[in-house]
Amino acid sequence: MPATADAPTAHPQMPSLEDMKRMADKKAEPLLAKLKTDPNNSDLLNQIGTLYKATHQFKEAAGYYQKAIDVEPKNVAARTDLASCLFYQGDADGAIHQLQQSLRYDPKDANSLFNLGMIRLQAKNDPSGAVTAWQQLLKLNPMLAEDKKAAFEKLIAQARKTKPNE
Repeated sequence: MPATADAPTAHPQMPSLEDMKRMADKKAEPLLAKLKTDPNNSDLLNQIGTLYKATHQFKEAAGYYQKAIDVEPKNVAARTDLASCLFYQGDADGAIHQLQQSLRYDPKDANSLFNLGMIRLQAKNDPSGAVTAWQQLLKLNPMLAEDKKAAFEKLIAQARKTKPNE
């Protein structure tokens, strides 16, 4: 079928990382303006971090999450997000440290336990460490939906089949 004026011939192009950064900067402008009058607002810092994380600007996001936990050290959600950013920047050890800190404040936090398992498996090739984290998640969160429990049990079974690097 020939192209018409109504039907584009090319597929829309995915935005580049630079495009995504510009979008995040634009969306962050009003939040950054508020931050000037309230620089220790942990929620605001976390929101800005989340904007940058969503657009794969992990270094910028990590900076805002770090500021949020400097203000509120027990902010488990911000620590977990910081850990993700560190992992995506190649700092698996830093990510694990942040997740361990999160678990000191909230030993049951499912997001921290899940991420800890994934990072141990993927970045550290530590399947037994991953299994331990996910078993802890299941044990400490008995009210998880059945489909989520099944997904974790499947991850545990797969990790058990993984051979760690010697």
